[in-house]
Amino acid sequence: MSSMTNESGAKGTRMRAEDRREHILKAATEVFGDYGYFGTTTAVVARAAGVSQPYVVRVFGTKEKLFLEVLQRALDLLMREFRAALAEESDVPLADRIGLAYVGLASNRGLLLSLMHGFVLGRDPEIGPEARRGFMCVYRFLRTEAGFDADESERFLAGGMMINTMIGLRMTDDFDRDADVRELLRAAFPQKLDVLLALAEPPIAERNGARS
Repeated sequence: MSSMTNESGAKGTRMRAEDRREHILKAATEVFGDYGYFGTTTAVVARAAGVSQPYVVRVFGTKEKLFLEVLQRALDLLMREFRAALAEESDVPLADRIGLAYVGLASNRGLLLSLMHGFVLGRDPEIGPEARRGFMCVYRFLRTEAGFDADESERFLAGGMMINTMIGLRMTDDFDRDADVRELLRAAFPQKLDVLLALAEPPIAERNGARS
């Protein structure tokens, strides 16, 4: 092909294979995050990424394999941010630094929710083991690298699940019309509320017409 319009989403621009792969994974992360595993198809991912559905299948194979790569990418980005927070020289307590890093990942649309969708597929024979491995990777980081005790680790993980729940519920949609929602979000995100409010933008599949 003389142009990579269908394979890169950028008209007239040729992309390296690894860049095309990352481009699709980023779009897939948003789509899986917004619509879940069962509500997503490779065709929807392809349209969201601006590529052809056969191309997605050629690069990733099945939807299951694509989702597993989305989960691994999300975990890799999560651990990278956690380790950066751990290495940071700051007067801010470590738990707060790691927590802020976690909330900051919400700006990477779909990343946290893709992980959550993986966590609810524990019974799936392929996805379940990988989701459990990823969850325990985070727990072991908290225990062995961050030095949290078991109770501190549990509280951190519980707080993360609450954050994911509010993101999944799109609580920010009611921010301007419900005082209790504003109170809850301000208490949960005292330093990163702007990140959550930015998520009010429509899902990528709607922006690109992929769900029409």
